[in-house]
Amino acid sequence: MTSITASRQDHSMPDKRIAPPASAGEHEMLTAWLDWHRETLAFKCDGLSEEQLRLRPSTPSTLSLLGLVRHMAGVERAWFRMRLNGEDIDHLYYSLENPDGEFDDVETASVGEAFSTWRAEVEAARAVSAAYPDLDTPAKREARGVTYSHRWILVHMIEEYARHNGHADLIREQIDGVTGE
Repeated sequence: MTSITASRQDHSMPDKRIAPPASAGEHEMLTAWLDWHRETLAFKCDGLSEEQLRLRPSTPSTLSLLGLVRHMAGVERAWFRMRLNGEDIDHLYYSLENPDGEFDDVETASVGEAFSTWRAEVEAARAVSAAYPDLDTPAKREARGVTYSHRWILVHMIEEYARHNGHADLIREQIDGVTGE
């Protein structure tokens, strides 16, 4: 593994994300915040090499930026397509034999495939969400014996990205000293 030589200088990246509106209807507000967090993950990965995207700077954790992208592709698929929309499709990287495959298998994972898959799952999730304008719509498939609403799924996805974007922020700073919200 390559050592991490982060500079502690004040580095920041130009931010091209679109801020969520200060006032909007609930569906528009939730989807705007979710999109902002999606773009934040891409922002944290921007400009890094494949090697840097694979780095796991906080041993013994298997977290890496590439792993986070792969994880979020799987989470997008599971909550929007499999649960909310009821699609009968396979998980992307999860299996009973390797439940943390999205994080554990980054050494040989294709960076291009990971980002392409994540972007495709984001687009599919947006389409599914748009097809259910009523936020009280129940998911077509349960998760852990519970039927969640579309609203709950959107809020959960914002929380999921926010938590992992915090991880991404720390990883990125350790890689090259770049910081930013």
